[in-house]
Amino acid sequence: MNRRPARSTAAARAHSRPPRPRPRRATVSDEMHIPIAGSQDIVTARQYGRALALELGFSNSNLTLIATIISELTRNILNYAHHGTIVLGVLERDGRRGIAVEARDRGPGIPDVARALEIGYSTSGSLGLGLPGVRRLMDEFEIVSRAGHGTTVRARKWAS
Repeated sequence: MNRRPARSTAAARAHSRPPRPRPRRATVSDEMHIPIAGSQDIVTARQYGRALALELGFSNSNLTLIATIISELTRNILNYAHHGTIVLGVLERDGRRGIAVEARDRGPGIPDVARALEIGYSTSGSLGLGLPGVRRLMDEFEIVSRAGHGTTVRARKWAS
């Protein structure tokens, strides 16, 4: 058998590259799940989101922005899936805090996510500003959707 001699630990370290620092992932804590099944739930979700954002130190203009984002995502749940959940949470990373807003449903899904993110595109006759606006106004945005299985939208905003 042709085996290579084992290196000592010190020799192995001398030939290895230093580890690259990994960007730390944001952790989400204190999650609140708000069931969405009717128009009153839009108001409830907005109120909880605004209160959480206030607690996290967001400015008045950002409080309004966050409430608007929550309204849009909640309205999408009602219009397209009829029921779902808004999840609000506290974000923390490297000493910074923010708010996480996640909209989940098990509705019909979005057949063409890229098209749904185009300004002006709408399947409901609206102005088509909803999802593109959420993406533009939040610091982080992700959407996962499968036709027939539902949609999850994750949006995050960091406090200044």
